[in-house]
Amino acid sequence: MSTPEGGRPQHYWCGTMPVHHQMIATRPDYAIARAAIENTTFARRNARAPRRSDVVTIPVVVHVVYQQDAHNVADAQVKSQITVLNQDFRRANADVSQVPSAFQGAVADTLIEFALATTDPAGKPTSGIVRRRTGQSQFGDDDGVKFSSRGGSDAWPADRYLNLWVCNLVPWLGYAQFPGGPAATDGVVVAYHAFGNTGTATAPFNLGRTATHEIGHWLNLRHIWGDDGDACSGDDFVADTPNAAGPNFGTPTFPSVTCGNGPNGDMFMNYMDYVDDRAMFMFTGGQAERMDATLSGARSSFVAKPVLDGMWEGVPASAMTT
Repeated sequence: MSTPEGGRPQHYWCGTMPVHHQMIATRPDYAIARAAIENTTFARRNARAPRRSDVVTIPVVVHVVYQQDAHNVADAQVKSQITVLNQDFRRANADVSQVPSAFQGAVADTLIEFALATTDPAGKPTSGIVRRRTGQSQFGDDDGVKFSSRGGSDAWPADRYLNLWVCNLVPWLGYAQFPGGPAATDGVVVAYHAFGNTGTATAPFNLGRTATHEIGHWLNLRHIWGDDGDACSGDDFVADTPNAAGPNFGTPTFPSVTCGNGPNGDMFMNYMDYVDDRAMFMFTGGQAERMDATLSGARSSFVAKPVLDGMWEGVPASAMTT
């Protein structure tokens, strides 16, 4: 196993950008879709579109794909991950208090929640958890886990569900598909040992933040350093995340100044960096606006809309009356 710059083994890295670059190189339709999505996002930002004020709840289906029983994460572990997501995306995580005072004004409630699906694509009741025993000892970033024909589990309709696969993923902790890709592979993959905050979750990635990070990508967030190595010329297209000279690892000490971003330095406690789970605890207002743009465009099917019976699809259960 190789050790890249930064001193951490490669499997501690997010695989989203390598997958993204591979798709850009091999799928012209994806490249075109990505360009259109970014053009729309920039136009919305430049127009200073107001932030959404209502909560969007995204139905989740968790595909647990396992060969060994140890990889078959329990229902309680799945539910712990949903709890973490709702805390992190709603600024309700207890450790948000650890954000340095210099960045506290940037911390945002994204107004996004997640819930295990209660009906399957055919309209039948479901727990929102699909379990598939496989003959594959491990999966990589080639999307094999997303197809039953390759030992995985087929995606549910990507315009109605966030598909989240949990498996023995090597060498990554997780990876996601940005908006604009094929429906059959749309979603997030997380290693079984970096999922939720109980059961098989293993320190230092045992607080459920890998899924928070990867779903950030699924909602079109980039890494905070702009994915340019350490060149200080990259851009995550968010104004309130200072540019950084590459990813941060472990549990950095504030301030960590790079790229001339003093005195406050890198926002390494942001969910879109590579620090340990216990060292990341915030999204920013700019990141929330970028996710808003995604929910207004490429992932607008998840936003509340009227359905035939007069109810509203996508409204959180807490807002519904009987």
